[in-house]
Amino acid sequence: MVLRPQRNGQERSTAGGDSPRYAAGGSESLTRVDLSSSVLPTDSVGLAVILKDDNEDGAPPAGRPAGRRAYNSFYVYCKGPCQGVQPGKLRVQCSTCQQATLTLAQGPSCWEDVLIPNRMSGECQSPNCPGTRAEFFFKCGAHPTSGKETSVALNLITTNSRGITCITCTDVRSPVLVFQCNYRHVICLDCFHLYCVTRLNDRQFVHDPQLGYSLPCVAGCPNSLIKELHHFRILGEEQYNRYQQYGAEECVLQMGGVLCPSPGCGAGLLPEPGQRRVTCEGANGLGCGLVFCRDCKESYHEGECSVLFEAVGAVTQVYSIDERAAEQARWEEASRETIKRTTKPCPRCHVPVEKNGGCMHMKCPQPQCQLEWCWHCGGEWTRACMGDHWFDV
Repeated sequence: MVLRPQRNGQERSTAGGDSPRYAAGGSESLTRVDLSSSVLPTDSVGLAVILKDDNEDGAPPAGRPAGRRAYNSFYVYCKGPCQGVQPGKLRVQCSTCQQATLTLAQGPSCWEDVLIPNRMSGECQSPNCPGTRAEFFFKCGAHPTSGKETSVALNLITTNSRGITCITCTDVRSPVLVFQCNYRHVICLDCFHLYCVTRLNDRQFVHDPQLGYSLPCVAGCPNSLIKELHHFRILGEEQYNRYQQYGAEECVLQMGGVLCPSPGCGAGLLPEPGQRRVTCEGANGLGCGLVFCRDCKESYHEGECSVLFEAVGAVTQVYSIDERAAEQARWEEASRETIKRTTKPCPRCHVPVEKNGGCMHMKCPQPQCQLEWCWHCGGEWTRACMGDHWFDV
């Protein structure tokens, strides 16, 4: 729940005589936020922290009127029965008692609010719990989940609410992945899968000391490496296993090690600097026992190598991007266009209402109306709105 602070003149007395901190009737449930306009800072703790939840959760979204189309800002990788990318549900709990009994002082409005610890506060309603800090987590929205089942949020994937064309195929698809480059280029998930497989086949992923084995924006934009590596789960199980293997091998090579050249082995070895004779230790079944020359990768020999090892120059698969397509595939450009249309009519009284930031929860300013409605759906504000797109990604 989110309880909004009372305005001046709205105080009411309580049994204890204290003025309440929150206004009665000003509550909203936590199910629908849209985070598509925010980018996680590079120094963030990250998305891969999976939080615990002891409460049963998994019933179909409550409160969504029949016939209203679901809109999802949040997507997760479900490691359970789905084994894939699915719409996610945002949930919150008290960081002290780990129970879903925290009343938020205000709703989250960006990814940083959800992913950075201790950023959002409220009041825990559990007896004798002094907790005031919120912990957010995500669940898969495609199937019922038990209390401890959580999923990793994929913060770059969102519903294509702005109708942006894919940077590679130029089709308007949904959902899409929005790179963290300055232009925030958009790519559909099918093309992102092809991009990953192409780069994986050429072993052209980038090894970053802090992030690991990652890829930049498909247009080659600087400072655009994907930080949450769970996005590469979209490769599928077989290709993702290759991705992990290549990442481990690249790490060994970056550390000055070598890979065993024996077919079917490929063990990573870290011999001493300048040591030519390398043994692939066969103890504990981790190596094959081959003794080879570090320089030419042939069986070990004394003296100079007769043939120095040279990598065969495989033909690199070119992943070209059309300039015009790149210009049209900018998430922020579409955002600027939507700013020109910053008002929408109230669904009940049709008075124009302006949105100048914040979440999707709107309230009609007309005193005789006061309808609480969803900016994105255009219908009455519900719990389903909170869980699916509370704020704009």
